[in-house]
Amino acid sequence: KQWYQRRVRANMNETSSRSHAVFSIILTQRKFNKPTGLTAEKVSKISLVDLAGSERADATGATGARLKEGANINRSLTTLGKVISALAEQANAKSTMKKRGKKDNFIPFRDSVLTWLLKENLGGNSKTAMIAALSPATINYD
Repeated sequence: KQWYQRRVRANMNETSSRSHAVFSIILTQRKFNKPTGLTAEKVSKISLVDLAGSERADATGATGARLKEGANINRSLTTLGKVISALAEQANAKSTMKKRGKKDNFIPFRDSVLTWLLKENLGGNSKTAMIAALSPATINYD
């Protein structure tokens, strides 16, 4: 089976990739305990994620379907930012919430397919590392 990634011409990038890519590896370790006759299992998930860049519509010159693709990419990146912010807020406020008996803040994982796929990687018992490629070009500043 061959995989193809669609590329389009845009004013900002010569060959701009217009998609996110998520590659997940699930590792399972099983250990048999002879004295008890029980099997213990550890499961780990590693996800490698390549996010499409956020670009301004007026700067790219995109129209029609490409403009809509760009808007959807920007929407999913915005939702990812909201999820990360909500998780950070929740982590910072966890001790005060327990004292006051309040519930945790709502984390909007379902607002985007991207955040839904990365739910296990972002929240819960997980460790996350991010690497970002940023452009210092003046066009990227407000």
